[in-house]
Amino acid sequence: MDLGGKIAIVTGGGTGIGEAVTRRFVGCGARVCITGRRLEPLERVAQSLPPGTVKTCAGDVSEGKDVERVVETALSFGGGLQVLVNNAALDQNPAGVVDLDLAEWRRMLEVNLTGPFLMMKACIPHMIRSGGGSVVNVSSLAGLRSNSEMPAYCATKGGLVSLTQQAALDYGPRNVRCNVICPGATRTAMFTENMAGFARQLGTDVDDVFARFQKDVPLNRVAFPEEMAGICAFLASDDASFLTGAAIPVDGGAAVVDVSGAVISGIVRRLKRSGGAHE
Repeated sequence: MDLGGKIAIVTGGGTGIGEAVTRRFVGCGARVCITGRRLEPLERVAQSLPPGTVKTCAGDVSEGKDVERVVETALSFGGGLQVLVNNAALDQNPAGVVDLDLAEWRRMLEVNLTGPFLMMKACIPHMIRSGGGSVVNVSSLAGLRSNSEMPAYCATKGGLVSLTQQAALDYGPRNVRCNVICPGATRTAMFTENMAGFARQLGTDVDDVFARFQKDVPLNRVAFPEEMAGICAFLASDDASFLTGAAIPVDGGAAVVDVSGAVISGIVRRLKRSGGAHE
């Protein structure tokens, strides 16, 4: 996809999906301002890419003053602002509604939902002045489905889907497109670290944990961050010029699976292998 001449902001741009998006955008010709709470990973990414293509601005997307600094940094490239990728987010410690700490609930809302709201609020006027633009929000399959003991994560990611579609409705007439991708399991460093914790509890390794929860996914694997970067580049480009308000699962087909049916299918497969089922 051609992103030549476009100026983009990528939140959470120093690691994981955000890093992959930044690299893909630069490869497609964009200049990118990346932000995150820690400066070190931002600088690492910027220094690994061609000079002049990436600017860094450490900050917290839930803080209005930090958001203003990020936007100012992006505008310092010259050429306005055409693309925003809201990728920064927090994960939740497993707990049901009754046991979830109120402080964690509020912090999840601040980063996962208020952060994208503040970034959109600050960026969309500049997109309008630039003649139009594209907002790409990174939600999760958990924003379309429910995960056990993840009420704050699912609620904030589901809210991000709704926020995206509202903005698509409100700003489409001003040529600002707003879409949201909903990644399934993606092998980022953070996700792998989380799975390592489960592996230790189960007395196994990370690959075995991945194998357990990907077995019923049609593509039968987890994603890589670069695969999320590809869909983000498409949505940011003029190739997606008539696409707005879409919530796109990028999940290897996981969203189409009936979980009860998957269990039954697994039983049938095991029976067939053992010779205990009739054709």
